Amino acid sequence: MGQRPAFDEIMGHGDATTPRPDLAALGRWLETTPEAELRRRQQAAETTFRQLGITFAVYGDNDAGERIIPFDIVPRVFLHDEWARLSEGLVQRVDAINAFLDDIYGARRILAEGVLPADLIFGNPQFRPEIAGIRPPHGIWAHICGIDLVRTGPDDFFVLEDNARTPSGVSYMLENREAMLRLCPELFREFRVAAVDSYPDRLLETMQSVAPHGAGQSPVCVVLTPGHYNSAYYEHSFLADTMGVELVEAADLVVDDDIVWMRTIAGRVKVDVIYRRIDDDYLDPLVFRPDSTLGVPGLIAAYAAGNVAIMNAPGNGIADDKAIYSYMPEIVKFYSGGAPKLPNVETWRCREPQALQYVLDHLDEVVVKLVDGSGGYGMLVGPTASRQEIEDFRAALIAEPHRYIAQPTLALSTVPTLVDSGLSPRHVDFRPFVLSGSKGVQVVPGGLTRVALKEGSLVVNSSQGGGTKDSFVLMADQAQSMGAGTMTQTMGGMTQTLGRMA
Repeated sequence: MGQRPAFDEIMGHGDATTPRPDLAALGRWLETTPEAELRRRQQAAETTFRQLGITFAVYGDNDAGERIIPFDIVPRVFLHDEWARLSEGLVQRVDAINAFLDDIYGARRILAEGVLPADLIFGNPQFRPEIAGIRPPHGIWAHICGIDLVRTGPDDFFVLEDNARTPSGVSYMLENREAMLRLCPELFREFRVAAVDSYPDRLLETMQSVAPHGAGQSPVCVVLTPGHYNSAYYEHSFLADTMGVELVEAADLVVDDDIVWMRTIAGRVKVDVIYRRIDDDYLDPLVFRPDSTLGVPGLIAAYAAGNVAIMNAPGNGIADDKAIYSYMPEIVKFYSGGAPKLPNVETWRCREPQALQYVLDHLDEVVVKLVDGSGGYGMLVGPTASRQEIEDFRAALIAEPHRYIAQPTLALSTVPTLVDSGLSPRHVDFRPFVLSGSKGVQVVPGGLTRVALKEGSLVVNSSQGGGTKDSFVLMADQAQSMGAGTMTQTMGGMTQTLGRMA
């Protein structure tokens, strides 16, 4: 996977002077809509987000208040055939993740057959021995996955991370689409875009489908939040509200005789399914951290008794640990019987002496990550790092190599983005959301596109200055009525603008 110029998702590779044929209408829209109008619409969207309280906080930044994630008015577009291939790979991968979790906390065939080294599991802080032997209702562990993808070419998609704990960002997917429908309706006349607004209904159906046997026709579902100080609290309340279920905190729940009850003004109500947005450590002070005030005492006992479903299941963190990620091709093949349809990014496991030496020799070229890191923290981007940062990471790698993996610095694809200087290419990644219930696996036709707003930056995380875009998935019968001659004529001055982006 050698270095090459970034693939632009509008213009493609090389010295093209017209957009990719299927995206000519988007090129025309960018050409004919004045920049001032694009800015007005973008600012209107961000004002709405601020009024709605769609904000996040940066942990550890005492001087920063709640802030919105910047929104970009230029959408990212996936063609129908591209999406079909992605969906197949996502379903295969999430099926494998569920099988892996069921195995690791059960029979452990994958260890017995030597596919994974046992110490990678049992020495991993994300492995929860307290959960071993417990099987969740219907055998489903990863009910909601956010699989982070990157793109390097027309047909080149790679999985960057597997998020199987409590993936966030779906509220931005939904609010971004709402903003685009309101502010840019002409784009939805040009393109037949698959709807994403059914996500809350799909999520609720998934929750109801994994309720314990005997829960009845109308299982009681709740969203468990750590409270309004959490950086994703807006999303917790948004999802509870749109699904029509209760948003609860630990004090609202009580466990009695291994049954979870919700306190209400009308008395106690039995709870069947909990969509938890609390990390394992804080989920139950009787099992995990005893000083937790965010969790529910006795919750794991109720779960072990089969009286409540917890989404996502406790112990899932082992599936999105970055050291485990490096073995995902083997994991997918072991459980599916076939090669992964979505490949990993090439990864060096620094716990292995030969890989460690390679990384130490190429620190100025690679990206180094903590195996349990997230949010863009604990990461070195070699080509843009200072000499001091590289030496600091060198010392850390030598001291604790097992805590790190490294990957090549990919030429992530770019999408036109409205920045201070005008339309300019910015690198993007993508988080689609995959739901697993007792009736099967479904991929939501859209997702969260994150964009690195700083020129040349590859770090898209909101905590590191990134923004978001709406993600269009074109439907199968999208009209293809624009000929090449029309494209050349309609692009006009935009040809030069986008030509500089490629």
